[in-house]
Amino acid sequence: MRTRVEEFSNFFDKWMSQLEEYVQLLLTLKREKSYEEVNSVTLVNKLTTHHKDYYTAKWAGAHEDVLAFFTPVWLSPFENAHLWITGWKPSMIFRLVDSLRKSHAPGATTLADLTEEQVKKIDGLRGRIRIEEEKVERERERQQVAMADRKMVELTKMVSFIKNGEHLAVSNQIEGLVDVALKGLLAGLEKVMKMADCVRLKTLKGVLDLLNPMQSVDFLAALSILLIQMRKWGKRRENR
Repeated sequence: MRTRVEEFSNFFDKWMSQLEEYVQLLLTLKREKSYEEVNSVTLVNKLTTHHKDYYTAKWAGAHEDVLAFFTPVWLSPFENAHLWITGWKPSMIFRLVDSLRKSHAPGATTLADLTEEQVKKIDGLRGRIRIEEEKVERERERQQVAMADRKMVELTKMVSFIKNGEHLAVSNQIEGLVDVALKGLLAGLEKVMKMADCVRLKTLKGVLDLLNPMQSVDFLAALSILLIQMRKWGKRRENR
């Protein structure tokens, strides 16, 4: 029987393939100006649902083995090197928006036409997301420090000292307590991961709420292409 993590690894490959298909639809839509409004909204909704499906599957897998998502075997070392708590860093989105705004290629992106009001609101969101990121990082630090908690250290020391057969029952009892403590630490890591994922989703939704349909198409196309290219670069490097 396959584990949840193995299932997620297979799911991820299919998810990325579907993402590439959506990118082709997004790029095609950009060329079909006569269907802008209706098709843009429909495709943006499909793609946001696609991202939500990813996190639903991720959380289900992490509940079984959260450590696998901190060292994901389905990603290349290149991709892993760019992870922030098991995923992309939310503030990266704002750098992407800034880059799209500065694009000078004719018709390349509608984000170059953001209004002053949109820019102001995006900057406000940027500040709020930065605070959310800091909260997640503080929680991660708190969980890391918990590893050196006095009770945890005392338990591990007691296990190492009790080795002979006559203390076997006591040793088993203490190891049971250590297992309980470890489960608590893993639950803490799962909490941190979900906090980070929620900030990612909040960032994605926050930006999309401030863009019009065609701007959303350009934004999602750029984000998707970035994720896809990161994967291709990582695989290419692995195959060398």
